[in-house]
This record gives sequence, C-alpha cells and structure tokens, in this order.
Amino acid sequence: MAQMQMGSSIEENLHKSLHYIELAGKAGADLIFFPELQLSPFFPQYEKRAADRWAMTLDGPELTAIRNVCRTFRICACPNLYLRQGGQLYDASMMIDSNGEILGVSKMVHIAQSRYFYEQDYYTPSDGGFPVYRLPFGMVGVVICFDRHLPDGIRTCAKQGADLVIIPTANIEGEPLELFEWEIRVQAFQCTVFAAMCNRVGQEDAMNFAGQSLVAGPDGSLIIKAAGEETLLLLDLPLEQAHRERTLRPWLTL
Repeated sequence: MAQMQMGSSIEENLHKSLHYIELAGKAGADLIFFPELQLSPFFPQYEKRAADRWAMTLDGPELTAIRNVCRTFRICACPNLYLRQGGQLYDASMMIDSNGEILGVSKMVHIAQSRYFYEQDYYTPSDGGFPVYRLPFGMVGVVICFDRHLPDGIRTCAKQGADLVIIPTANIEGEPLELFEWEIRVQAFQCTVFAAMCNRVGQEDAMNFAGQSLVAGPDGSLIIKAAGEETLLLLDLPLEQAHRERTLRPWLTL
C-alpha cells in the first residue's frame, strides 16, 4: 500500500506513483494499490468546481505509464483515478496485471454528498457493481472509499470468492477514525476476507488526510496500521487463511 501525499501536479503525482510501483516490484510484491484519486488533489472538497483537468482515460498517458512500469517490474497494480469513460465521469480503480494488461475497472457505487465530500457534483454511480479479479495469487475485490460504509460492497466481493478486498480511501482528521478501523475489522470478520484500506496523507486546504492505512484479517485481527506520514507498507498475507476461516465459519452460505 502506497500511503501517499498528493500535490497539485498530475506529473509529480504520477512520478511518485511510478516510483512506489518500482520499489514494490523490486521488493518482490505481487500487488500494490493506492489512495483515492492518487494523481490529483482532492477536488471533491469543493462544491461544483470545474474538474475536467483531472479526468483521465483508459488509453491516456498516465495509465499507459503505470501499465508499462507494471510490465517492467512484473507486479500487479490497482491505481485509483478520476476516469472519463463513455461520456461519464467516475471515481474508478483499474486492476492491472503483471503483464500491464487492464483486467477491469471498479467504480464507486454509492456517491456521497456532504461537507468536504461533494462527490455527487463530480461522479457518476458505477454501472458494474463490485467485480472481483482473479490474479495469480488469489481473488481480489475493490471497494472504493464510501462504499465500505455500507454492507453490500465487501460482502458482495466475498460472495464472489474474494480472498482480499482492497479499499482506496480519503479519510481526514476529525472523522471517527477508530470507528473506521473497527468498521473494516468487523466486516473482514463477518465476510471472512482480508480487507486492506489505503489512505491519503497531508494537508489540502481545509482537509488534513490522516493516513492510518490498515489491513484486517479474516478473523477480525488488526494486522498492520500505519501512522500519519507518507510510507510504502509491505507485508505478506496468507490468503489461504480466508479459506480456512470460511470453512470454520460458513456465514456467507447463510
């Protein structure tokens, strides 16, 4: 997980993202993912502003660069971008395999509208639900930010066989961060999956992003939790534990 601070330059944010992919690939990681909107400032904190400059396409130079570095360092990556597709704009995560191929796109389903999170001004709700991706090391689902607050996202991924659910997010100081931790741990336990949440860090106008990226196990344990500074978190997850827990507690069959 690349717990990043973003600036106002797409090029600088992209350079940092590519650097983290390279570091993770050289360390032998199978998969890296990032916070929400990793190539832009968090523009949804403002109501109804022009944001076209932050919109990217699947065949654009940013994703092409990410795909190329994944291919070079033989690592899967799941970047989260402001995506323009089919005349609509989405908060979206692309699953890219170690050959640099895009396996699919996960888009935010439930769009928030509240102070600092004026997301309905910018995003279209997903047209594809919660897909799960078959990677060489296991099944991985993606639940984007606000979607993890509702019970259908992580559970839907688990019902499709996900061993791991990754959650790009943008959580700030002043939110109930301890409750957010327990929210992930309880859902990981209930759905017998590993759940990993990667957050932004740094001050962006009125928003101070808290970091505290974390991973919860399928037994509800807290495996790792970061502090509030920029960092690359590397860890091994025994994904077979999700299958063992699912056998011991077959709650998904009920």
